Amino acid sequence: SWAAISGSLPARGSTYAFAQDHVNPDLLFVGTEFGLFFTVDGGKVWTGFSGGMPTVAVRDLEIQRRENDLVVGTFGRGILILDDYTPLRTVNEAMLKSGATLFPVRDAWMYVPTVPLGIRGKAFQGDGFFTAPNPPYGAVFTYYLAEEIQTLEEARRAKESEIKKDGGDLSYPSWDELRAEDREEKPVILLTVKDGDGNVVQRVEGPVTAGFHRVAWDFRYPATNPVDLTPDDPGPFADPARGPMAAPGTYTASLARRVRGEVTELSGPQSFQAAPLGAALLPAEDREALLAFQLKTARLNRAVLGANRSLSEALTRVKHLKKGIDDTPGASAELAARVRKLESGLKDLQMLLTGDRTIARRNEPTPPSITGRVQRIIQAQWNSTSAPTGTSRDGYRFAAEAFAPVLDDLTRLIKSDLAELEKELEDAGGPWTPGRVPRWTPE
Repeated sequence: SWAAISGSLPARGSTYAFAQDHVNPDLLFVGTEFGLFFTVDGGKVWTGFSGGMPTVAVRDLEIQRRENDLVVGTFGRGILILDDYTPLRTVNEAMLKSGATLFPVRDAWMYVPTVPLGIRGKAFQGDGFFTAPNPPYGAVFTYYLAEEIQTLEEARRAKESEIKKDGGDLSYPSWDELRAEDREEKPVILLTVKDGDGNVVQRVEGPVTAGFHRVAWDFRYPATNPVDLTPDDPGPFADPARGPMAAPGTYTASLARRVRGEVTELSGPQSFQAAPLGAALLPAEDREALLAFQLKTARLNRAVLGANRSLSEALTRVKHLKKGIDDTPGASAELAARVRKLESGLKDLQMLLTGDRTIARRNEPTPPSITGRVQRIIQAQWNSTSAPTGTSRDGYRFAAEAFAPVLDDLTRLIKSDLAELEKELEDAGGPWTPGRVPRWTPE
């Protein structure tokens, strides 16, 4: 973490280690009995490191000049590494008092992290195999906030604390003020990544507290999965939802804040290069063509998974309709029959989208489903920098050709047939069911 606290070099205690930056001679690091300190003005003002740096005796300091890393040797707490401390070279008093600063972004190496044992990290090797966490993967953005971005409630409580401290009288907030606090979205820092043509590639969220912060962009486009407000941990054997990897090239990052829905630009843009590490065994000759195929697959995946979710919601509405018809004295038998016919049609489409569950439950082979074909392409492509195989290209073509009529039928069944059945149940005075707003007129 880059969170730092203001402080001064301890007046007592031994100084064990010293290092001077090889670019900015006024940037100094000192290891003491009480931790690690730095100064950006040649020693006039010292600041202590926190946010992961323990209060421990620092016995040795070494600067890795190629990566601009500060290696810290401690007494009894192992070795700690401050990755890429170059932002400290430009820190000054004016910057610290300004609202927000996005520091220059160093060029980033693109690669696919290995999972040699099938699980991220050290997998099943246990505590006997020691590993330390690597630096954040991707393009790393460092920014500084002079003040915390507070919610309405936090700002009110801070103001009340000052009034109480000064011996003033507190007044209870109005209902409108409390209602505004209850409805407020939490503020967030947004780091927007754009490609060389100015197109937004990804938005990365960051902390809103005061101090230095670092977040990383993993070179990915956003996932095209349906929105999930309560995502589950995918566990050690599965990857989180994500999009395809961007192509090498020039990108920019800019810093903004979103407070109560309003986005305000704070700093940037900062330009940087994303370049292949060169470790791929079968790299694609044309990375732009590879990205175009993956983005095309991502768009199909968005539509297919969205259709699956829409179909599941439609089947839930149908179940409620059937029960609502049973509970409505004025509902006709013909209405009930039409609902069941619609349900059968939806289940036929579900079989094409996700596979024949009747056969699969009997452990017999089933034809590839539309969703299965798309997911196989993603499994083969999202963690690869090789050109798409003929199998992947054929899989896309088969899935796209099969999905087009399914989507047309699904759209008709939901927007026309299902909507009409719900209207007729409303006309018959049936109880509320999902998907419709009840009508009422005063007598």
